[in-house]
Amino acid sequence: MTVSRMEYRSGWRKPLLGLSFMVALSGCAFAPGGNIDYEADTQGEDISDNIEIKAITPSLVKTLAATEDELRDSLFEYAEDATPENEVGYDYMIGRGDVLNVVVYDHPELTIPAGSERSAVESGNVVHSDGTIFYPYIGQVDVAGRTVRDVRGEIQRRLEGYIAQPQVDVKIAAFNAQKAYVTGQVENAGAQPITNVPLRVLDALSNVGGLTQGGDWHDVVLTRDGKEMRLSVYDMLVNGDLDQNLLLQDGDVLHVPEVGNQQVYVMGEVNEPTAVPMPNTRFSLTNALAQAGGINENSADASGIFVIRRNHDVDSDTFATVYQLNAKNAVSFVLGSEFILQPTDVVYVTAAPIARWNRVISQILPSVTAIYQLTQATRDIQDIDDNQ
Repeated sequence: MTVSRMEYRSGWRKPLLGLSFMVALSGCAFAPGGNIDYEADTQGEDISDNIEIKAITPSLVKTLAATEDELRDSLFEYAEDATPENEVGYDYMIGRGDVLNVVVYDHPELTIPAGSERSAVESGNVVHSDGTIFYPYIGQVDVAGRTVRDVRGEIQRRLEGYIAQPQVDVKIAAFNAQKAYVTGQVENAGAQPITNVPLRVLDALSNVGGLTQGGDWHDVVLTRDGKEMRLSVYDMLVNGDLDQNLLLQDGDVLHVPEVGNQQVYVMGEVNEPTAVPMPNTRFSLTNALAQAGGINENSADASGIFVIRRNHDVDSDTFATVYQLNAKNAVSFVLGSEFILQPTDVVYVTAAPIARWNRVISQILPSVTAIYQLTQATRDIQDIDDNQ
């Protein structure tokens, strides 16, 4: 049976039209490229109940800003009166190598005077390796591991056998026994003496001149007795979290690493997807987008600018919080400039529906073209057979 050319063309066009129609119906569903839906549609464990979505609005920005402290501009501006209560009652423990000055009032023969030729350190009593000092009349006094108040009381009691109602004062002229060490990305790394004035993390960093430009304010490491503790200087200064401003002890090592992997990741429909190192100052959503060359206006959905932030509180039921900025009105980027990012935040810009559709077409078109060419070749062969 001979099939006419018109009937043949009709035969191959129908499947092709049907295929095109199916592609049109399913294009958005199978669109390549990423997108964030308002409802989770994932395979495997459903974590949608553990995700919190918040719109970036003036009220949200105001709420977040209210938690920030005026201390953020400088390492040297933290408030003296914000010292934790556990500092009350702090006493320095005398150690080997310290130098004590012992004064017995009205008895200069028992006091070596400090003057122009002798400093207080030179005229003092050095704590020996066995933890003792020698004092006239009473001999050796065990002072290591004791407070100045304890030592003063003992010397006064023991002198009562030689002096009527002795008035004794004991001071530390040199603190040589205990040290904490500050290393890494600071201006002047070195040992910091532990004295009768409590030395905390921010005090030590201030004493060494603060962090360098390449220092990581978000992940400072305090090593004590072989155990590491992670501290955030940024949280102390910006968020006022002075619970991390720990009292340093003898042998502590406070290390400030380089910025390293403390970054913000900008992906999706931006001109230059990138990982931006987290600076030591306020870093906003608008800053991050600018670092990535801005959003791609040809393909981005301006209403779908998201910040995905992991919740590090292990006791929380919320796995992450997703903040959404609707920037269809360009003025909304002002809100973005007030939304401050945190290390490891992911900034994601979704694609507009038309952009995803165009990507479908670009991927389907080669297959449709191949089908057409195959059909055309079949038709040509059929024509040759008909002519024969």
